[in-house]
Amino acid sequence: MTDGPNLTRRGLVAASALAPFLATTSACAQAPQGTAGTSPILVAYFTRSGNTRVIARGIARALGAGLFEVEPARPYPDDYDETVAQAERERQAEYRPALAASVSGLASYQTIFLGFPIWGMTAPSIIRSFLSEHDLSGKTLVPFITHGGYGTGSSLDVLSRHAPQARLIDPFVLECDQERRTLNSVNDWLDGLELPSRSQPTKGQ
Repeated sequence: MTDGPNLTRRGLVAASALAPFLATTSACAQAPQGTAGTSPILVAYFTRSGNTRVIARGIARALGAGLFEVEPARPYPDDYDETVAQAERERQAEYRPALAASVSGLASYQTIFLGFPIWGMTAPSIIRSFLSEHDLSGKTLVPFITHGGYGTGSSLDVLSRHAPQARLIDPFVLECDQERRTLNSVNDWLDGLELPSRSQPTKGQ
């Protein structure tokens, strides 16, 4: 599972790495509008805690595109490990969580950029929900994907199956597994600390 908090250094690197890709797709782009409905391009994305959002906003600014955050009606847990466990249950059950909202005026968009992190070697279940509830027939679908070191997994097959009538473009893919690495580093540090037992009184008590 990917995504780091806020505008991290890794996130900024991600946006910089995207620049050459954007240059090839934005020859006709006007100044950024940032408002849904003002451009034939929509940037839709799901993020846990930030990296995919950084990339999504970079694309939207560069192309003057609309921006839509894909969110579940019932948010995932704040705790990383709890989210990992829930995502695995959803994957095994082929569960599609309800969306908090749908894209309005979808027909006005010709190109959909769709961003998400890789969870359990595939696209998160909420992306299946998004594709099932939005008919992308005849539209161009451009994925941008973050992952934790194992590539895109079966996510492109998911997109092909759930948007079979869309024109699927090769994705932008970036490794940025900051959250898991951060947690591992913290745990390693804590394991090396020699702390008094919680049952022992501290000096002065």
